[in-house]
Amino acid sequence: MNIIIFGAGRVGESVAESLVSEQNDITVIDQDPARVRALEERLDLRGVVGNGIQPSVLAEAGAKDADMVIACAALDESNLVVCKVAHDVFQVPTTIARLRSPEFEAGGALLGKSGFAVDHVICPEESVMRYIHQLIDYPEALQVVEFAQGRVCLIVVRAAAGGALVGHTIGEFRDRFPQAEMRVVALYRLDAEVEATAQTRILPGDEVFVLAASDRIRWVLAAIHNIDQPVQRVMIAGGGKVGLRLARSLVGQCQVKIIESNPRRCEYLASQLPSSTLVLQGDSVDEALLEEENVADMDLFLALTNDDEDNIMSAMLAKRLGARRVMALINRRAYAEMMQGSAIDIAVSPAQTVIGELLAHVRRGDVVAVHSLRRGAAEALEGVARGDVKTSRLVGRRVEEIRLPKGARIGAIVRGEGRDAEVLMPHHDTLIRTDDHIVIFIPHKRLVREVEKLFQVGATFFG
Repeated sequence: MNIIIFGAGRVGESVAESLVSEQNDITVIDQDPARVRALEERLDLRGVVGNGIQPSVLAEAGAKDADMVIACAALDESNLVVCKVAHDVFQVPTTIARLRSPEFEAGGALLGKSGFAVDHVICPEESVMRYIHQLIDYPEALQVVEFAQGRVCLIVVRAAAGGALVGHTIGEFRDRFPQAEMRVVALYRLDAEVEATAQTRILPGDEVFVLAASDRIRWVLAAIHNIDQPVQRVMIAGGGKVGLRLARSLVGQCQVKIIESNPRRCEYLASQLPSSTLVLQGDSVDEALLEEENVADMDLFLALTNDDEDNIMSAMLAKRLGARRVMALINRRAYAEMMQGSAIDIAVSPAQTVIGELLAHVRRGDVVAVHSLRRGAAEALEGVARGDVKTSRLVGRRVEEIRLPKGARIGAIVRGEGRDAEVLMPHHDTLIRTDDHIVIFIPHKRLVREVEKLFQVGATFFG
């Protein structure tokens, strides 16, 4: 696809990096020549220096032939105008805008074709908040993503000694734990992929990727990790947009403390949150402050400031002082990879949480949901099998007959709609039907195009 990205900040850079790796034609627009030059040197893309709201700049970027414009600059108003100009002047088929304000609702008249002409809205802050909320609801998991309107979950969990299935082979799972049918789609040991076959034995410390029906997730976590105590006490370092959104969402669910360094921001936070949420003015890397506020009693410490280094330091300090679990918001990919296996339990990347929302609009074939995994290296996608046995590579074929690229695995099938929908854990002889929703794990992004082709309907496919 021919894609224009407006804004070369952290989100724009991550989006460009992800899309370039999939052999799309990418052009990035930004007013900062140094940013544009750095991206051109590092990635296979074209840069245009200028203000993207100007038609002449969009024209220079190739808007006339663009399939999509992704506006992810810092200001909502700039992103709205870019989408409007791209649609009205250049008839760009698809426009996506990063909007921080909750007052712009996707599908509303204001964003419709007669308004700002925004087809899809992304909000990294909201995405991060939802991502963290899932990890609060399932404290045993390293990552939780949903498919088929929440009917199926892919969870990443670290195997713990004492788990009912730890020490056993994947082939023994069904007999030993029949109450939670699941499908192990990937396994990583010491950060290296291990082939997940029926004979593979799960060992303590393994990173296990499992697909299961959403109502079975608690059983699956108990079987592999053991059930942790619920998260009841949370400390948030950083009262910015993400911190405030999260604190609001946790009202009535957890006891929350927020540490914010800016006195005026503290006043604003106190005015926006109920009195049950304690707002503290101070430095999150102040050891005395953390001890005084009983960080050792916290079920979860979240470092959510705008500074990667502060987040890393405060999270590691909180862990050393006794916080049961710590997460850090880390924008730089190199930092996130360095933190793998460190005292920080989970490194959260704002860009990666939103990449999946974008990829679902870029994918070819009938792909309806995409989630980025392992810091963007792997992916899980949900597609719909269309057509019939003559026009589809999927419909009318058993799972064992489907030509998947090496390492890709079908993890779940959702059949039917509404209350009648049925979640199937596929076996070798499971037959694919028209309109089945199929969730596939893809271990390497270079395999994505091959998987996408499975969901494309052609004139005739005979094998």
